[in-house]
Amino acid sequence: MARIAVIGAGMGAMAAAARLAVAGHRVAVYERTETYGGAVRRFERDGFRFDTGPGLLPLPAVWRDLFVKTGREPLEHCVDLVQVDPSERHLFADGTAVSLPNASRAGVVAALEEALGAGAGQRWGDFLVRAREAWDRTRRPLLEEPLWPNWEVLAEREPYPALARRRLLRTRRAATLAEVGALELRDPRLAALLEGHALAHGLDPRAVPASAAVLPYLEHAFGLWYVRGGLRELARAVHERCTARGVAFAFGAEVTEIVEKDGRASGVGLADGSVAEADVVVAGVAPEVLERLARGSAVRGPGEVPAGRGAPSRLTVLLALRGGRPRDAVHRTVVHTQNRAAELGALFGSPAGMPTDPTVTVLRPDDPATAPDGDHEAVVLASPLPAGAADGGAGVPAAGGLTGREALDVQADRMTEAAERAVPGLRDRVLWRELRTPAAVAEATGAPGGGIPAPALAAGGGGLLHPGNATGLPGLYRVGGWSHPGGGLPHAGMSGALVAGLVVEGPEFRGSR
Repeated sequence: MARIAVIGAGMGAMAAAARLAVAGHRVAVYERTETYGGAVRRFERDGFRFDTGPGLLPLPAVWRDLFVKTGREPLEHCVDLVQVDPSERHLFADGTAVSLPNASRAGVVAALEEALGAGAGQRWGDFLVRAREAWDRTRRPLLEEPLWPNWEVLAEREPYPALARRRLLRTRRAATLAEVGALELRDPRLAALLEGHALAHGLDPRAVPASAAVLPYLEHAFGLWYVRGGLRELARAVHERCTARGVAFAFGAEVTEIVEKDGRASGVGLADGSVAEADVVVAGVAPEVLERLARGSAVRGPGEVPAGRGAPSRLTVLLALRGGRPRDAVHRTVVHTQNRAAELGALFGSPAGMPTDPTVTVLRPDDPATAPDGDHEAVVLASPLPAGAADGGAGVPAAGGLTGREALDVQADRMTEAAERAVPGLRDRVLWRELRTPAAVAEATGAPGGGIPAPALAAGGGGLLHPGNATGLPGLYRVGGWSHPGGGLPHAGMSGALVAGLVVEGPEFRGSR
């Protein structure tokens, strides 16, 4: 039985802790803040309850597997998991609206045909078939297996089978997600639908490789799910599973150093001056933080994927509304910008700025637990912000050169104005609002600048791969969204499974089947 110290109580870290405890190890988790869950937090006030991190759960099979492998009670016995239908509604710049059924390719094709015109649905359906090929080619190496030592193969090979389009005397194939929209979908509304999936992860569709086609495919193929009471209930259930399996948690316990002895990780040093000895250390922290904790130790192995820096963040606006939720309201609505080029130029330009007309995701869960009574409603708005936008930092201004909290307040006003297209009369219904800024994300997760990691994607020169779970320092492992296979609840959960496999079975571990 090994002594295992886990740094951080994020979702990936807790997934690893539960699996390692079931394997017979003595696991202790050291969390800097006073609670668990990482970005999966909750804000409560006056009987309103809001998710401040993810609001929906894709690919719940990852978490079902965790509960099957760590105990008798399945996931559905621990949380009330419901499928969201329709999965989302889209409001496009030209005023067109479409609601897409959950996990139904035929239903989505029919809805798009009716809303956007003949041929639109078929083009999207054909795109999903090609996206499935990319998923089939990358599912194991980029989700279910430890990162390949020869990861350069994944960096160089584009798994998406782009169509050949002959123009004049040359044949052209889409290399980026934006080019897939322009060359294959050939409708600005379908292109907006596609690009919105990249934007939701803080990715520039003009630069991200065509392999990002797997992002919409995942949602369309496996559906979107909600946990009654909010996604924080999933974090609660995972924490309870950990404690039931004997995992010890120390909250308010900041790790300041990874202790090394005889060339391997041997424990963690804490802010109070104490040292917790361990045979294995699992770190659920951002790359910059891990390097600081290692204090010069060779964390990166030879030929390893470079650690990313400066991930974009998100501004979340929590709205407490008078008036109940209409019965026909859709759980998730994406309100697309009127000017995508200007939005992308602001988010990803140099210097970056806050878009004056942002794309906004509006979440209106059909869940009585989120409001004090039927005469009120809790609504969450979310929109990406550029890297370095913590507290509206210098260099990321709003209109008029505002920075800091003033800039974020202006951006929240813009988001609310845009969301009124989805919720008529929204501004007149607001009782109060609360902002969750990049600085709040940084405080909850420890990620510099409040960065939010994206899932790992193939091609693009490896710029969207994440460092492997094993490090260059024996006995030290990475877990969570900043390590392979990247960000998002399914990927974070899989990182826990991969780390547990590597610790238990050693470097010969080849992933779950």
